[in-house]
Amino acid sequence: MNINGFVVAVMLLTSFTALAQQQVIYSETDRNDIRQTNFEILGKVGGNILIYKNLRDSHAMSVYDMEMNELDRVNYSFLPERLISSDFLAFPDFAYFFYQYQKRNIVYFMGVKINGDGKLAAEPVMLDTTAITFWANNKIYSVINSEDKQYFDIIKINTKDDDSHILTTVLYNKELELKEKITLKINMPDRSDYLTEFQINNHGDLAFARAVQSNSEENIEKLFFYVKPAMQSNVSVTQLNLLENYLDDLRIKPDNTTNRFLITSFFRKSRQGNVEGLFLSIWDNAAYSLQSSRIMIFDDNLRNEARGENGIKSAFNDFFIKNIIPKKDGGFLMTAEAFYTTGRGGMNRFNNMFGSPFLRPSDYYMFNPYSYGNGFPYWRYNGLNNNQLNRYHAENIIVLSFDNEGKIDWSNVLNKSQWDDETDALIGFHLVNTGSQLHFLFNQQDKRLQLLTDQSIQPDGKVIRNPTLKNLDRGYDFMPRYAKQVGLRQIIVPCLRRNFLCFARVEL
Repeated sequence: MNINGFVVAVMLLTSFTALAQQQVIYSETDRNDIRQTNFEILGKVGGNILIYKNLRDSHAMSVYDMEMNELDRVNYSFLPERLISSDFLAFPDFAYFFYQYQKRNIVYFMGVKINGDGKLAAEPVMLDTTAITFWANNKIYSVINSEDKQYFDIIKINTKDDDSHILTTVLYNKELELKEKITLKINMPDRSDYLTEFQINNHGDLAFARAVQSNSEENIEKLFFYVKPAMQSNVSVTQLNLLENYLDDLRIKPDNTTNRFLITSFFRKSRQGNVEGLFLSIWDNAAYSLQSSRIMIFDDNLRNEARGENGIKSAFNDFFIKNIIPKKDGGFLMTAEAFYTTGRGGMNRFNNMFGSPFLRPSDYYMFNPYSYGNGFPYWRYNGLNNNQLNRYHAENIIVLSFDNEGKIDWSNVLNKSQWDDETDALIGFHLVNTGSQLHFLFNQQDKRLQLLTDQSIQPDGKVIRNPTLKNLDRGYDFMPRYAKQVGLRQIIVPCLRRNFLCFARVEL
């Protein structure tokens, strides 16, 4: 065999091996898991796949092996009858189950360690309490964790005073050791002020922002950035220069490689104008100061690729930021998706007052009997009684790559068109980072079937349309938005089969 023949043979063998590795393995359906069941995929813990399931007052942890055989279903009889909310933090060999409930006028925030068999590894521990004067239908506490999971922060906000909010944060380490508990008074001089998402870095430093909205629109006209270093009393407050623009869909992301915080948002030049581009501020945590602020205006080529059914000028009006991924060289990648509804009220950005379907700062505002939120971090089937009043749409995905100074390296668009009249659970995408590529899993309409599709982007921005996944059964409807990556190329994807909930392990 000559050298060219050997190279071709190796290429064919490599291609065949890659295709052979692509597979889908389904779990059996369980009559107890109807489509209204709430769930949370914890991931791979102690070599097993753990999935929490809740239906009304029933709470259980299903334990699956890597072939998606259910090994056990552990009922959590230790829980009170009514939980306000549940959260999970999974590690390779154990996981924490956080939950809150109310007894008389006290809300308890609890944590319990569970092992890879889904069973309690220790007794539940009380992590914080709050006295209230009402019956809480919504959660009081929110939980955030650092990227390396060495710290997690419990957050609650008291909004009873219109002029100021009382923010309490309780910082714990991985061993459930209390590091600090602080209370901050945040002045809220305008009625339209609100606090954005909260983030902590691998040092336990807390970052968030106070946004000042326009009087009649939801656009942000002023922004104050807060940084609270872990185990220190000082708090930095910096007003960002918005460069005479209005922000829309603000996101904060810690970059633990360079010890910075990234503040990103789409922006408009006028209150009711179109989205013009992306605003970026970089906070240098080591220097404890703002490093830079800049804007990037989207050109007509990118607008034309991303616009879908919109015109070029309004191409990005339906987009929301989905992922921000720091790179080792100090740059970062950003993904955004077009997401909106159509119905009796016309067409708009998701048809609700809370903005992004991927992040809702209002979820932190639970210390108020009149606030919004159901308190569950996992999915709910939305469309049982809506009589198709709304149609949900999820369309094109944009991917932007930035260098360490915030300048654009490259951009690309993954084209898709999805809609559903019952729920938004079957549309949208899940991002899988394999190190060498970013894979985008989403359902694509093929005649009357919804097929799970895998498209990927290489480090240079080139889009690859991968072969159709094997073992795709026509009886399964995938919900990739709620998937969980459990290995370098392994993803657990929830499915619906004959109105029952089940799960599939997808191997890329």
